[in-house]
Amino acid sequence: MRATPFSRHGAGRPVLAGLAFATVAAAVVVGRPGLETVVGCGGGNDPWPSQTARNWVTYADHVVVASPTAEEETNRREYRTGAVRYATDRLVTFRTDGVLWSAERPAHAMGRDFRLTAPGWATYRATGNRTELTTGDAPRLEPGHTYLLALRWDAGRWTPLGEGAAVPFDDGVAGRGEWCGRVLPEQDVARGERFSRRDDQSLEETLLGQGEAAVSRELGRAEGR
Repeated sequence: MRATPFSRHGAGRPVLAGLAFATVAAAVVVGRPGLETVVGCGGGNDPWPSQTARNWVTYADHVVVASPTAEEETNRREYRTGAVRYATDRLVTFRTDGVLWSAERPAHAMGRDFRLTAPGWATYRATGNRTELTTGDAPRLEPGHTYLLALRWDAGRWTPLGEGAAVPFDDGVAGRGEWCGRVLPEQDVARGERFSRRDDQSLEETLLGQGEAAVSRELGRAEGR
């Protein structure tokens, strides 16, 4: 399918904490280890297959470049016992910077902005301190950054296909930017994602360090174009 251009707006890259990968059922609390020991941040959860270009063109409605612009807490959950007093999700608003691919018959049109439900924070009972929630081996989707997302319209809302369908995309470069709540260069994202594994043939690894043209090329190949 043809890419649909949207006007791009420059955005800064502040190091902000606060956004989590969308629509994941179970999030985990993580710390911030030094970059010399980059590891993943919990087990991933793919509602649909998301690792390959073929997965994207089979299960997604649109592949977009997008930037979070706002967030609000939602779905507060109180706990009577345990260290965590309550946890929240977030409703994150994105600006659609560009549509790189669309299905022949998408379930829903892609607008100039959209929302995703994302894990938010856990607040501790004893101290009142708040800790970020994340999901496995994926960006947290933080304001001030840009992402490549393979989105599916499901139950009246947008959701990424899974862990492999959310890729850091600062400066138009796959693998550069925020990942697991940390701002990383491509080489550290590659280490965290364990791209060195022989069995890793993911689209994320293929696109590492490349831009929109490479995304369009790989999706076109997956469609047989």
